[in-house]
Amino acid sequence: LHATGGGTPTLEVQPVAGVPVVESPYRNSGLHDLALHPDFARNQLVYFTFNKAGSPPPAQAAGAAPPRRESRVALMRARFDGRALTAVEELFIGESYNTSGSRIAFGRDGTVYMTTGAPFDEAAQDPASIYGKVLRLSETGRPAQGNPFAGRAGARAEVFSLGHRDHLGLTVHPVSGAVFNAEHGPNGGDEVNLILPGRNYGWPRVSFGRNYDGSKVSESPVAEGIEPPHLLWVPSIAPTGLTFYDGERFPAWKGNLFVGSGRRGEIPGTGGLERVVMNEKMEELRRETLLTDLHQRIRDVRQGPDGLLYVITDEDDGALLRISPAPLPAR
Repeated sequence: LHATGGGTPTLEVQPVAGVPVVESPYRNSGLHDLALHPDFARNQLVYFTFNKAGSPPPAQAAGAAPPRRESRVALMRARFDGRALTAVEELFIGESYNTSGSRIAFGRDGTVYMTTGAPFDEAAQDPASIYGKVLRLSETGRPAQGNPFAGRAGARAEVFSLGHRDHLGLTVHPVSGAVFNAEHGPNGGDEVNLILPGRNYGWPRVSFGRNYDGSKVSESPVAEGIEPPHLLWVPSIAPTGLTFYDGERFPAWKGNLFVGSGRRGEIPGTGGLERVVMNEKMEELRRETLLTDLHQRIRDVRQGPDGLLYVITDEDDGALLRISPAPLPAR
């Protein structure tokens, strides 16, 4: 988007050049998330996650559904001059797997946190797989110093936490530096989690959700050694991007967590924006759902440098929305 002199924003006609080409496009391929290096103003570095083609799918059996295409999630880096990406390089890439989206965020120590999904099997519980995890990497894509599984036999040193399903939101608290994700349960059991080193978040063995045929994922939604959700939604909200608000334009919202929602309870056209009020200990006080009258899927929410909230919708005719305070009534 571009705005001159504070005027009405308009969409740039030309897309950003230099984004890698998707090899034979398929579901979940291509670009997923983008983050600016903390020192972007000086070095112009941007980081993004990108799903590349994986191993060729096996031959389709007679009468069976087509096998899912595998992909390899990668962390990429490039320079951005305002028009194009240059010097694009691959910093990290995972093994071929039936994975989905990925989100990234910079920690306050300059490390890169990266989510990887694992909705279908036991990969999320396997420390030798990078899928179903939150990874913690250096800015060059190497395992970050102090990672909890480093040096452990049969484990990947990049792994920071495990037991995750599809997590399509990731944010770092602007004051404490705590890391939070937004994670899809199957049918219900959507979560926001406080991500702690070496902890297990349960998937696919423990969940508050049900399978899509209505059966329980687990007899109990809690178990010893499993981190409970920080926030929970039953029925599901299909959580997407999330951010903590710390601006000045909405004083009453300062410290609130905002979570995008694709749909509620598996019903199309019911997406919105969740506002969660927390106390100083990050404990939930109350919730409010916004933007439901749009009847659109919310894909992401971010705070802009102007202190306003920006929301993007995931539709055939999607939009970037700018949320600003309502004008005060005339006296």
